[in-house]
Amino acid sequence: MSDNVNNTPGASNTDPANLTAEEVIAQLRTMRSRIGDVSPLSKERRKLVKMRLRTQTAPVVEASISVIGSSDKVAHAVGQPLEDVLQLQSDSVHWSLVADELRSFLKGIEGANLLRREELAFIASQAYSFGSQLARSPVNADLVPQVEEIKRLKTLARRKKASQNPPPPSPAHETSTTPNVD
Repeated sequence: MSDNVNNTPGASNTDPANLTAEEVIAQLRTMRSRIGDVSPLSKERRKLVKMRLRTQTAPVVEASISVIGSSDKVAHAVGQPLEDVLQLQSDSVHWSLVADELRSFLKGIEGANLLRREELAFIASQAYSFGSQLARSPVNADLVPQVEEIKRLKTLARRKKASQNPPPPSPAHETSTTPNVD
């Protein structure tokens, strides 16, 4: 019995330890439901928060937290006990690590899926090529409509690309060689 696992994109998942895409989605949704508020910020709100944070660098925040610990009057005025502020700081650091890990995970998922799409495109190209060759023979006449449909779709795709990227209009030069007579 072989312990080799085929992790090639596009290969069938025969190892029960590997999750399917549907299982990953289900687990991500379960995790999301178990984490507090993870609603995305609007673009405007994100921009505003980032702008406010530019002046509050980590050293400034840490020094300001130490002021809370040094003075009960400051802690009372802020309305936050030092322990709660330190916990919020710790949570921020830990959730930043989670965000980094998720970004890395997402890049890996996107890369693997890009390779799957590349392999699928290669297989499709081979199928079209072989089908085109076989459709030339009257024995394989049943392939002709499919090959013609693929040709039509390819032509349509090329036309859409060309119309999406029209060449920039050239400046119009109006030169008149005849005098304007009224």
